[in-house]
Amino acid sequence: MNRPAPRDTKLVMCVQFHFSFWRIPPELPAAVQRRWPEMRVVHLNTYDALPAELPDTDIFVGVNLLRDQLAAARKLKWIHVTSAGVTQLMRPDVQAAGVVITNSRGIHAVPMAEHTLGVMLALARKFPATVRFQDKQDWAQQEIWDSRPSELFGVTLLIVGFGAIGSEIARRARAFGMRVQAVTRSGRGDNSLPERIYPASELLQALPQADYVVLAAPDTPETQRMIGARELKAMKPSAYLLNIARGALVDESALIDALERGAIAGAALDVTEKEPLPPESPLWNLKNVFITPHTSAVSELLWLRQTELLLENLERWFSGRDLKNIVDITRGY
Repeated sequence: MNRPAPRDTKLVMCVQFHFSFWRIPPELPAAVQRRWPEMRVVHLNTYDALPAELPDTDIFVGVNLLRDQLAAARKLKWIHVTSAGVTQLMRPDVQAAGVVITNSRGIHAVPMAEHTLGVMLALARKFPATVRFQDKQDWAQQEIWDSRPSELFGVTLLIVGFGAIGSEIARRARAFGMRVQAVTRSGRGDNSLPERIYPASELLQALPQADYVVLAAPDTPETQRMIGARELKAMKPSAYLLNIARGALVDESALIDALERGAIAGAALDVTEKEPLPPESPLWNLKNVFITPHTSAVSELLWLRQTELLLENLERWFSGRDLKNIVDITRGY
């Protein structure tokens, strides 16, 4: 693929999103422009002016290009996605366009791992119940004890999806004395942290061993609704399910049923099937559910890491080297 020099390159950045933190801050295009002052860098906050900029765009940085937008980008060679998830681009027209796609996997690993450990500690030590009692000015020492606060030490953590995020979670979990197991697509991976790695085909054999099950897998056709009634039935009644990946990985109706029946101890959900979670969802009122509003990746260091990754990949692009985080469009990650 022909890679024009910086002086002949136009790079367009645009993320239109209701959550302001996901929008590209001005510091990112400014850093690119400082490094390559001869390159045309366009930063947009909405899609309104995007159609006019696309026909001569070489590189696009954002979350998505809609079908008509992609069709207009006749010179496009590379899309860099500012999220780890790329489901929105797994379309026939994108595949036919032949553009390179890279994503931001890895840069969210530290905050998501810290979030996960924080949630597990909160569940073990009954912090959500404690906050509810505090809101009522109720000391509730006996009630908290009756709910049996526990420890992370010695319990088994099963991490489903063992990439950068899963590995960071495992490192921290080991420091707490947890036993770590993992599930990967092939059953292979870095075995220096988990005691055992199961292939995805053996998920049902892995689930009964776990006290905490963390979903950290990508959203692909193979992983959608990978946790349903059968998988929830395989879990211990005392186990917790944590989803920090995508809501599509869980059959939400089956999860609600399991939680209402007490078939599992509880769930911590950073992502849901529909976002924002609708007010009428039963999940809001279940006391064994801990909801965070898709904030596990949020960190004041996020855009610094985004900038470092994009600058490194641009250096690789202009020097003719392989890019980091190339997405396999046939697999979806």
